[in-house]
Amino acid sequence: MTKKRYFIQLSYDGSLYHGWQIQPNAITVQALLDKAMSVYFRQNIETLGCGRTDAGVHATDFYAHFDVENIEEAKVLKAVTGINALLPYQIAVKRVIPVKDDAHARFDAISRAYKYYVHFEKDPFKVNRSWLLKDQLNVDLMNKAAKELLNYTDFSCFSKSNTQTFTNNCKISNAVFDVLDNGLVFTIQADRFLRNMVRAIMGTLVRVGKGEINLEDFKTIIESKSRSKAGQSVPACGLYLVEVKYNCIK
Repeated sequence: MTKKRYFIQLSYDGSLYHGWQIQPNAITVQALLDKAMSVYFRQNIETLGCGRTDAGVHATDFYAHFDVENIEEAKVLKAVTGINALLPYQIAVKRVIPVKDDAHARFDAISRAYKYYVHFEKDPFKVNRSWLLKDQLNVDLMNKAAKELLNYTDFSCFSKSNTQTFTNNCKISNAVFDVLDNGLVFTIQADRFLRNMVRAIMGTLVRVGKGEINLEDFKTIIESKSRSKAGQSVPACGLYLVEVKYNCIK
């Protein structure tokens, strides 16, 4: 029996963790998942995630791939309950999926979607899960600005500085605000996202909603390709990775 590759689908509340990716002297989702899986499978397991969420960011749909040696596929696919028993309550494995040996959780993803939640009145049940914002916002104008994102591909102005990406080009296919009871949710979908991109976009759209900049200003910011021109990044607590799509799995 030889090494076999699998995808693992999971969700997590990121409030207590320093993001997904393993870091020295910090508790991360990846570190806890790798430890639990290594214990369960009785061999060293190293996952590679579909992306990296920052500290405090949540995921309702996240994928990683891993390789396991000398274990029958049927046993690996039944590992969900056992792995979950070794993980804290904030992290939940949903399923394990057999894939081709060259399948890649990051590079094979064809689209990703995020949601960002805002609420306008103090609510103890939304602490660390939504951003409390007391400003009045023009949602119609924010939606007009969000729609403009679909007309651009270079989003350097919304990217964290000094990243190791080869390009800042992304294709956004959806960007819209929906009104909730006592709040808003912003949904955005693209083929890829830059580091800090969604939080920077949200911070700039809030400036539009508050009347600090207009629609033409918003387009000028994108065309400037300058991070200093865009709005501040909004807090991590309201951000959720909600969908990752692949051609290689259903």
